[in-house]
Amino acid sequence: MTYRRISIPVRLGEVTVGGDAPIAVQSMTKTDTRDIAATINQIKELEDCGCEIVRVAVLDKEAVESISAIKRGVSSPLVADIHFDYRLALAALQAGADGLRLNPGNIRDKEQIAKVVAAAKERGSCIRIGVNAGSLPADFEPDAPLAKRMVDMALEEIKLMESLDFNLIKASLKAFDVPTTIQAYQIIADKIPYPLHLGITEAGLAKAGAIRSAIGIGILLYQGIGDTIRVSLSAHPCEEVFAAYEILKSLGLRQRGPTLVSCPSCGRAEVDVIRLAEAVDKHLKKITKPIKVAVMGCVVNGPGEARDADVGIAGGKHKGAIFRKGTVVSTVTEENLLEALMAEVKKI
Repeated sequence: MTYRRISIPVRLGEVTVGGDAPIAVQSMTKTDTRDIAATINQIKELEDCGCEIVRVAVLDKEAVESISAIKRGVSSPLVADIHFDYRLALAALQAGADGLRLNPGNIRDKEQIAKVVAAAKERGSCIRIGVNAGSLPADFEPDAPLAKRMVDMALEEIKLMESLDFNLIKASLKAFDVPTTIQAYQIIADKIPYPLHLGITEAGLAKAGAIRSAIGIGILLYQGIGDTIRVSLSAHPCEEVFAAYEILKSLGLRQRGPTLVSCPSCGRAEVDVIRLAEAVDKHLKKITKPIKVAVMGCVVNGPGEARDADVGIAGGKHKGAIFRKGTVVSTVTEENLLEALMAEVKKI
């Protein structure tokens, strides 16, 4: 990435999105929002794994009435996800939600939107205009390409909010199809000054969904587009946060927690690289500080190939070398490799 698109910063609680703020990581609870205890517990799990903004589904009056209690039990900003009923948006703001996500595909009445905007403006709350390809009205520009329809739907809503003297706006344009999503964000990036929330919607299970999301989100981030991201997976939401940070780390945009460098293994390896790397990864999950750790199968080439790692292992026959920044500092037996590596990690 050679530059970052300039956007107007907005605030969600204590978190700034846009401007020169770090690209924020967010997720969404998968509990029933009406179950206050379960929702608070899941948000705390998300906070522990580094999630910075949390969205909750607000599907009825009972769910919206839970927001104030949930807010008291957590520290992260809370965004209420609203569909169809604008009155739920008004109630969510009254209950203390830090922001709203509105889908312009299913709340179309301009007077209703104006009421929500007035309430958000009064409280200084941000609204995300969240366009989803699957919820565009069938009669909205039916002959136009999908990416253009998504952009035009967002622009229509943005213009309405601007006419109401409201600019605490974020926007997202999500589809399952990666090229369509990329194209939509590329088009709108030059048309509006507001922060962009990136994501590939309904991306799938953890492995395939993380790959699909990494391609779509990663391409846009590399082009300087995007101010906050959510990786949407059919998995525990902490998996979404982990994947989001891996995307950001891979582009050098954020550093949180360890980065594991490991060779794929081959016929030259004389230790079980895969087993060893999995064991190291399990131990590293307990660490939140940024550190680069390498597990390499070849004692000859390993330290050189991973010379930028803070600490690493290079396996050999019945033994292995522990190295720092490419320099071997000790040699230990194979059964002691994991213990010796983690001892070096603790020193750092």
